[in-house]
Amino acid sequence: MASTPPAADVRVLPPKNAIDRYFKISERGSTIGTEIRGGLVTFFTMAYIIVLNPLIIGTVQDNGFEGNFLGGGNEPNLTAIAATTALVAGVLSILMGVVANFPLALAAGLGLNAVVAFSIAALPGMTWADAMGIVVLEGLIILALVLTGFREAVFRAVPRELKTAISVGIGLFIAFIGLVDSGFVRIPASLATPTELGIGGSLSSWPLLVFAFGLLLAIVLMVRKVKGAILIAILGSTVLAVVLEAVADIGKGDAENPTGWRLNSPAIPEDGLVQTPDFSLLGQFSLFGSIEKIGLLAVVLLVFSLLLADFFDTMGTMVAIGDEAGLLDEDGNPPRTKQILIVDSIAAAAGGAASVSSNTSYVESAAGVGDGARTGLAAVTTGVAFLLATFLSPLVDMVPFEAATPALVVVGFLMVMQVSGIDWKNYEIAIPAFLTIVVMPFAYSITAGMGAGVITFVVIKAALGKWRQVHPLMWGAAVLFVLYFVLGPIKDALGI
Repeated sequence: MASTPPAADVRVLPPKNAIDRYFKISERGSTIGTEIRGGLVTFFTMAYIIVLNPLIIGTVQDNGFEGNFLGGGNEPNLTAIAATTALVAGVLSILMGVVANFPLALAAGLGLNAVVAFSIAALPGMTWADAMGIVVLEGLIILALVLTGFREAVFRAVPRELKTAISVGIGLFIAFIGLVDSGFVRIPASLATPTELGIGGSLSSWPLLVFAFGLLLAIVLMVRKVKGAILIAILGSTVLAVVLEAVADIGKGDAENPTGWRLNSPAIPEDGLVQTPDFSLLGQFSLFGSIEKIGLLAVVLLVFSLLLADFFDTMGTMVAIGDEAGLLDEDGNPPRTKQILIVDSIAAAAGGAASVSSNTSYVESAAGVGDGARTGLAAVTTGVAFLLATFLSPLVDMVPFEAATPALVVVGFLMVMQVSGIDWKNYEIAIPAFLTIVVMPFAYSITAGMGAGVITFVVIKAALGKWRQVHPLMWGAAVLFVLYFVLGPIKDALGI
């Protein structure tokens, strides 16, 4: 495991106040200051969604009669999407902290938002309201599965070592996300190889220097056991980035400026730090409008594809976060599993109802846990930061990808340390574990990695005549994953 449960090496102190008692802060070997700091680290590592979500769902016209952008009209309304994205993320992260007491933050899901924009809203006759209605339907269905106990039962049926492999795979995945988002690793212009180091195989830009500085600073501080190492590295890198931008006028990166900043240019805002948020997108969805546009069967398949990704992604994420925090029980289950899954399910429906796409648990929460967070107070802190971001979006824009992503690489290392918990001499579990670990980053999908592991585990047990050792729900999960992997051909055959 990447970290030892607090009870193993920290003397548990009695609660100091009501907040400590409610969130079990001292009981889990933490402090209020540590939780707040961890929550801020998580916020800075996932605040990019405030900028990125509008660029994905706000710049695409639907395929309705008028071809409107999200929110209506002939022009993108990125400001409203950014404000609402932050609002929903803030409310749901606070809900996760208060209800589940788990250091897990939520926001609009990357990947899911692209599916909504390019695969649902683009269908003939579909409007953005219809597309968001499908997201709400998916969220309500997955909530029903949680309330009936089905989703939690499937999670508990997964073998312990396979859960460990999920944590390790997610560790590699978030490290890869950090390397790619920073531009330290990128697709080469020549396409001669899938990826390359920096630009043309070298670190030939100031933003990459900022990333390298932040990564080395975080590593040194962590090795020296400095409290708040990750947050200090993020803030230090941001200061360096702002200075470099002011001196060198680097600018935002694009095809003509490949050495620029990946997402946003770090600079002190000229128009002030405070803006009045626009929440006009709230409630702009049509629950059943899509059925008359594309038919019931097509709607069912679209809901199913969204549901599978949501269903399994959060399972893997909460195991990874719980293991890093030392909160899992002997079977690899986090505390208050049902409450975690309920909030996550509500998040899917809430994201659709607010017109910002399905919200889900963020694996970047591991950055806050890596900096010491152990309770729901960290998630509450992240949520409050998101709510403040609805007014302080210029301040959020000051932190570039290159300053925040080193945290993901460092935490990825901490999570990969759990690989020692797998019996690599036992092929029956080692091979499924290996496929789970490698497919996640290479396919850029938590769900794909889990699917590869579950299917392989079931096939091996069946081939050895040990099918009775496989939980019935694992058989069902394997079938669902097979359907998930061939969903594309099924849609093509049905003309969807």
